Amino acid sequence: MDIQLEKLELIKLLAETENPDILKSIRKIFKKEQKDWWDDLTDEQKEDLELSMQEFERGEVVSYESILKRHGLR
Repeated sequence: MDIQLEKLELIKLLAETENPDILKSIRKIFKKEQKDWWDDLTDEQKEDLELSMQEFERGEVVSYESILKRHGLR
């Protein structure tokens, strides 16, 4: 079946339903599809980010400009 036709048929069924359970189920399906980028990271990447956030909170930061100057790029 053509995907556009399938979508139209589903839209029609959705518009006609008065069943809140169906609507909740559909919403749940769409929420499930929305992936969080955090879940795709490795444990090592997550640890690095968490350490970086802790360093930032402690004020242990270096500006982008100072890094460029240090490496002779500005």
